[in-house]
Amino acid sequence: MAEAARKLAAAETPLYREAPNNIEAEQALLGAMLVNNDAFYRVSDFLKANHFYEPLHRKIFEVASELIRMGKMANPVTMKTFLPADEKVGDMTVVQYLARLAAEAVTVINAADYGRAIYDLATRRALITVGEDMVNVAYDAPVDMSPSSQIEEAERRLFELAETGRYDGGFEDFSTALKTAIDMASAAYMRDGGLSGVATGLRDLDKRMGGLQQSDLIVLAGRPGMGKTSLVTNIAFNIADAYQPEQQADGSFKAKNGGVIGFFSLEMSAEQLATRIISEQAEVPSSKIRRGDLTEADFDKLVNCTQTLQRIPLFIDSTGGISIAQLAARARRLKRQRGLDVIIIDYIQLMQGSSAKASQGRVQEVTEITTGLKALAKELNVPIIALSQLSRQVENRDDKRPQLSDLRESGSIEQDADVVMFVYREEYYLKNQEPKLGTEEYIKWEGAMNEVRGKAEVIIAKQRHGPTGTVSLGFEGQFTRFFDLAEESHLPERFE
Repeated sequence: MAEAARKLAAAETPLYREAPNNIEAEQALLGAMLVNNDAFYRVSDFLKANHFYEPLHRKIFEVASELIRMGKMANPVTMKTFLPADEKVGDMTVVQYLARLAAEAVTVINAADYGRAIYDLATRRALITVGEDMVNVAYDAPVDMSPSSQIEEAERRLFELAETGRYDGGFEDFSTALKTAIDMASAAYMRDGGLSGVATGLRDLDKRMGGLQQSDLIVLAGRPGMGKTSLVTNIAFNIADAYQPEQQADGSFKAKNGGVIGFFSLEMSAEQLATRIISEQAEVPSSKIRRGDLTEADFDKLVNCTQTLQRIPLFIDSTGGISIAQLAARARRLKRQRGLDVIIIDYIQLMQGSSAKASQGRVQEVTEITTGLKALAKELNVPIIALSQLSRQVENRDDKRPQLSDLRESGSIEQDADVVMFVYREEYYLKNQEPKLGTEEYIKWEGAMNEVRGKAEVIIAKQRHGPTGTVSLGFEGQFTRFFDLAEESHLPERFE
């Protein structure tokens, strides 16, 4: 009985299902464009040639859009030389087909509706492709491809489709890349401070780097006690506090200044991170906050500061030992739901790779993590700041300033990163070398301490699109706060 029902169901299922399309909508839009070229500008911001189902329509749209962008007239007469003359559409030539499209054109008012219908159907076809690939891979999965990696790949493709309305990859022509570059320069010109990237809020660091650049992997490294977490926490607050959203044509929001932060804190809990930010902003030492050793004035400062901090778009994930796949999935989700402009990870060595790479050794695992982070930065088109530990060999040198060779566990960190920065505080090392009070060494030591007290260096050891060098910052240990030093031109006049 069950077998008979199955055969009947199979007989009723059509053997062939045509992909969703609407040829009439494509014809109507192309006709409107040929009659009035202004129709193109109603759809040009979201519709591309590859969204058309019919190959000939793709070619017509491509030729027409190129002519219109060049300031020329696109109509059946001017376009016929750019289309295959011998191709037939039923019993018509391509030229006759163009004339028919123009003759039966709808008004330009309806162009956007037809364009949106074509776009939506193209997205549905792309969804079908992703779905078919998922099913086929799940049926014929190779031995080395785990279900979790299939899920991650499917999620990545669906995210890309949701973000851009396409899943194609491959080549793009240089004119598209050129337009993007000019748009970026224009945005930098309009933005506060004239930066092409997201401003960190630290003047000299922004001057040196031009802000945090989209799709960059920025590694910030240092020995314990140097203030790596403090620096990224300061940067995270500065960016989130400066956030100004700007509505786009499609109704979504984009950061005009500042940005939305996704902070993956693998070392500290969300509460500890919040305590640091409150301490920094309210200027109440974090040790006092933790112990509850507060005066009434301190408590008032905390309350006022908390009210300000509640509105900033800073999202914290404090899952320990998160894998690169989980991190990517959560970042994609945050970008879809709330927006995302900068990702911060504290720190690389606490992350996990896949079990296959882990079994080959820690170096292979870290290589997988850094390669994954760089790929994620490109996919989401946001800067990623990843913290990293340094090896102990720094401590054995007289000059304890870090070098690229000090990066721990993998050369891939240096290789995959677009920017490598080190945090260094001479004060930290000098404080531990305090000689006996009253000796000549003590006087020398005190003079050296006065020179470096409250100062820090951010050493930019590698930067793909900018100069390397050292940026001097001030550091207040009790508030775990980095700040800009006064510029020479703003200092009072000194008399020798």
